[in-house]
Amino acid sequence: MTSAKPRPAATGAPPAPAPPAYQVRVRNVSKSFRTGDGTTAVLDGVDLDVEAGQFVTLLGASGCGKSTLLNLIAGLDRPSAGTIDTGGDRTALMFQEHALFPWLTAGRNIELVLRLRGLGKAERRAEAERLLEVVRLTGAHGKRVHELSGGMRQRVALARALAQDCRLLLMDEPFAALDAITRDVLHEELTRLWRETGLSVLFVTHNVREAVRLAQRVVLMSSRPGRIAREWRVDIPHPRRGEDPAVASLSVEITEVLRSEIRRHGRN
Repeated sequence: MTSAKPRPAATGAPPAPAPPAYQVRVRNVSKSFRTGDGTTAVLDGVDLDVEAGQFVTLLGASGCGKSTLLNLIAGLDRPSAGTIDTGGDRTALMFQEHALFPWLTAGRNIELVLRLRGLGKAERRAEAERLLEVVRLTGAHGKRVHELSGGMRQRVALARALAQDCRLLLMDEPFAALDAITRDVLHEELTRLWRETGLSVLFVTHNVREAVRLAQRVVLMSSRPGRIAREWRVDIPHPRRGEDPAVASLSVEITEVLRSEIRRHGRN
């Protein structure tokens, strides 16, 4: 008869939570550009983490380096100093302009990305149809770009970004040029897609209420050279509306800090 192995004494403490998995980690990133007068610093010592599956909005005054940081994360440019780690994952980037090819239909614009991924013709057609359905554009495969409204074009651009099958979606003021009602609808659609897919989203905007409505975290950048000035965790439950009292209240708080940053920069 063998004796039972002694059990470790119970401590009563719950197991330690697993550390978060990061989709992107930005460490001490700076970026400067050569100009006719010498060198201009756009970013200075930026640290930023985006957890897997997290929605983060990047907020700041025009010219603070938000888009530059997004381009660096996307690999379109290299930092002057510091490191950016996406874990080897590719990123999808969506711009303010839809950047659709006007000589192609909505479906063909999406299929172009799928072709670069190596999908066959029949697979490309089926996947493009599926993605158009995901962004609520069922039946639009054969529509030309000029036949689509501004909001519909941005939906196609979003479907094309999703076609890249990336875990990190970078969005550079994608709804800034749209009217208020269309923007409101696309906020709802983007939130739905993020919750359904588990994508990580880094969304650049200069609109404070948009930032609060969408994100789990709002990160504020200082004026040029851009640094991380402050951030807020947004615990307001979804679905959110721009006119919700909690959204409005936090928007006012963030706006005051943003104004303070702008005034401080103006005195430097």
